[in-house]
Amino acid sequence: MNDALTMAEKVTIVIPSWNGRQHLRRCLPAVLAQTYSHFEVVVVDNASTDGSINLVRDQFSQVHLIVNESNLGFAEANNIAIRATSAPFIATLNNDTQVEAGWLSELMRGIASDPKLGMAASKILYMKPPHLIDSSGIGISRAGLAWNRCNGAQDDPLEVEPYEVFGPSAAAALYRRAMLDEIGLFDEAYFAYYEDTDLAWRARLMGWRCLYVPAARVYHAHSATSRQGSHFKRYLLSRNELWTILKNYPSPDLWLRLPEILFFDLFSMAYRMILERSWSPVLGRLAALGRLRPMFHQRQVIQKQRRITSQEMTQSMEPSPRLFQVTWRRLKTLVK
Repeated sequence: MNDALTMAEKVTIVIPSWNGRQHLRRCLPAVLAQTYSHFEVVVVDNASTDGSINLVRDQFSQVHLIVNESNLGFAEANNIAIRATSAPFIATLNNDTQVEAGWLSELMRGIASDPKLGMAASKILYMKPPHLIDSSGIGISRAGLAWNRCNGAQDDPLEVEPYEVFGPSAAAALYRRAMLDEIGLFDEAYFAYYEDTDLAWRARLMGWRCLYVPAARVYHAHSATSRQGSHFKRYLLSRNELWTILKNYPSPDLWLRLPEILFFDLFSMAYRMILERSWSPVLGRLAALGRLRPMFHQRQVIQKQRRITSQEMTQSMEPSPRLFQVTWRRLKTLVK
């Protein structure tokens, strides 16, 4: 696909928001100032009470606004906008972000390079300090651990060459609608967190790929909406991580690596409980176990439809980290 055709493709930018008035004031002007011209913006408000709805209506009349009667979470809010629109590309964006003017153009240029690219990942930098990377896409280890690649690394502004990664962080991602039509949307049972990892894994199993585009730069006030380290966030992360592994890790590798997966999961649970003095990691895992039957049903559907072998899936994953690497990743996440 050439650049001229790429620039004619419409993109729907979806921004879920819950009590994010102060973030939308910064987010929306940057989005509307994109050099890529063929796009629409949809804000999906999850029953905010802070004046967000009036802000969008009064100051950003060109933005389409969908108002939910309750807080449906990140996954379902995105799905509502995707179903309500028809553009061939969908960009998901957190409300606590600020994109550079060329962000969307760079993502579209990257994903247009190959029709089997169903996803594109942005370079997400911290709002403070802006020289550190929050995410360069999602990484998955063979022990089932998922993390934001390059998290905490120094930004290199000269890095511009795209390369393939496992999947994008939905905080600033681009998806091809044809891929979503084939694999399905975000799993709404997740509410928030890991829904992007789950979607990326399902896409990879169907043969779709993801390109990391470092020139597509975004600044992120990490966990501004759901406070980092909050009990609710830890509960969701603990629950959704297990669901993601159970649904998507192909056989026979899942069963061969089950001792390794359980070891890292139990270590992570104990680590969180000790440092955060919270039972949320346990409660989240118990909640995951409480829905084993529907998750096994989803697993059967996903694994029956997959187009790549277990070996091909493993090759797209990274070697399991050493214990000190896991500890360091967990510690970095904790102190942000």
